[in-house]
Amino acid sequence: MDNSSYVTLNRQAGLTREMQIIANNIANASTTGFRREGTLFAEHIAALGPKEESLSMADATVRLIDLSQAGLEQTRGKLDLAIQGPGFFQVQTPDGNRLTRAGAFATSPEGELVNMDGYRVLDAGGAPIGIPPTAQAIAIGQDGTISADGVAVGQVGVVAPVDPMDLFDAGGTLLEAKNGTEPVEGSQILQGFLEESNVSPVRELTRMIEVQRAYEQGQKFLENEHDRIRSVISTISRSS
Repeated sequence: MDNSSYVTLNRQAGLTREMQIIANNIANASTTGFRREGTLFAEHIAALGPKEESLSMADATVRLIDLSQAGLEQTRGKLDLAIQGPGFFQVQTPDGNRLTRAGAFATSPEGELVNMDGYRVLDAGGAPIGIPPTAQAIAIGQDGTISADGVAVGQVGVVAPVDPMDLFDAGGTLLEAKNGTEPVEGSQILQGFLEESNVSPVRELTRMIEVQRAYEQGQKFLENEHDRIRSVISTISRSS
């Protein structure tokens, strides 16, 4: 197989990964707090020899998280929270702390604030948040302070990755910051609201069509290249 075929196959593999990401975005267009993902194509250049042109290969292994704000839906749920501005809620999972914008929370039997998967929601210092099970009125201020029957019992933390490019999909609406997080200032927490997915179905469908067409072009090139090589081999065989 010649270099042109290797380059095209590498490109096809990247387009396949991008198609999978787009399909996942579309599937989560209605998922509360979901962050759209994209693919970053990078160019890798390798020297072939002192008198030969270099070989350029595409790499599409990097997945980018779209941090743009999505719309807010009013639910009036006393433990439904949405972040207006940058940052994430932090939850404690068996695999370590994870970030999320999905703020549909509840209380566990032990009185701790948890998400829908039962993971404990953490404050800015990384500690679980307890709410008295007997509390009748729960109010959450825009700074995240939780008051139970007028008494402050904790504060929901809002954090962000130290490096915005350092976010990785951890399944569902969870993200992992490999190099740690830091507190976020200036964002507001809204009680009784949930943030929607920031996926635009129209945009994703348009991109899906573009990727599909690009893949079909690459496939056509490979088929033509295969036919060309077969023709050359056949011609050489007849003349020998």
